[in-house]
Amino acid sequence: MSASQQPILVAVVGVGLVGSELINQLLSIPKQVTPFKLISLTSSKRTLFAGKENPLQSATQWKDDLASSASPADLKDLTTKLVDLVGQKERVALVDNTSSEEVASLYPTWLKYGINVVTPNKKAFSGEKELFDAILEASRESGAKFLNEATVGAGLPVIAPLKELVATGDKIKKIEGVFSGTMSYIFNNFSTGSLDGPTFSSVVSVAKEKGYTEPHPADDLNGFDVARKLTILSRLISSVPSSVPSTLPALQSFASVQTASLIPSALEGIPTGDEFLNRLPEFDQEFAKLRTEASQENKVLRFVGVVDVENGQVKAGLEKYSVDHPFATSLGGSDNIILFHTERYSPRPLIVQGSGAGAAVTAMGVLGDLLKLA
Repeated sequence: MSASQQPILVAVVGVGLVGSELINQLLSIPKQVTPFKLISLTSSKRTLFAGKENPLQSATQWKDDLASSASPADLKDLTTKLVDLVGQKERVALVDNTSSEEVASLYPTWLKYGINVVTPNKKAFSGEKELFDAILEASRESGAKFLNEATVGAGLPVIAPLKELVATGDKIKKIEGVFSGTMSYIFNNFSTGSLDGPTFSSVVSVAKEKGYTEPHPADDLNGFDVARKLTILSRLISSVPSSVPSTLPALQSFASVQTASLIPSALEGIPTGDEFLNRLPEFDQEFAKLRTEASQENKVLRFVGVVDVENGQVKAGLEKYSVDHPFATSLGGSDNIILFHTERYSPRPLIVQGSGAGAAVTAMGVLGDLLKLA
């Protein structure tokens, strides 16, 4: 930050795993060079509004300060205070670290009043099209920015490079990738190119034990997380000004994505994760058959998402890839990998790969977005 530039006043909503890590990363920037003043924290129960004159500075003290605050969580009141700061010509950014649709619905209001929004929350950008359109309109009208790099691939650079490719006139042909860390782990361990291997249900159980899945594994196996990320990328391609009209469908929401769920139909609607895992072995033979068919073709199974601009398709599902394909050779653990096939990056695609989940890298993606405002 230059000596003449105002600091960015940051209000953080959501102080869970990602939020706490973000706060610690933000406060670890040396005071003499940080472009930020952390002025507010909001948990599900409380708000601590320190203000611009007395910003929070201690990475070891903020949790106690928030816990002892007498002010309840009130986003309406927080909005009023932040709008007042914008009226004083301050630069303000609100970071939403929640996964709340209610918080996401406030983005157009915040942007309209000149409050920049930075978030890893996928809901606003993959939910109903009306909300996404309202976000675009509010940002254009006020000039306030919304930055959401961490909604796809956590800390991996996916959205920023895509924006630059489109804005500089490159033609996106197709984006394909393993976008789910959970699905990546499951199929890296289940489908290795050999005929034999662990059962599908055992791999899913281990993934849950390691904390890679949601409490209910069906929430991963339904493919919705991948569908949300594809919706975000598809809408981004369509919304960035370009000389080439987008051929992609105008997705009403992530539910419009062609998504092939991996939940056996007989297990749809099972209420608990434990019961689901108890029943999943009943279908191990079906998954083993898919693995055998793939390995006989010298291929592996991967759950991939595809934004096919040339053919106007957005889809997610289980696909087979050759054992020498990057999806087979480059992935480990719960890594993500995304291939950008473009006019310039052809015949070899631009590849982004690395850890696509975890509080530290997700918070890094959010902090990286904040730094773009500085």
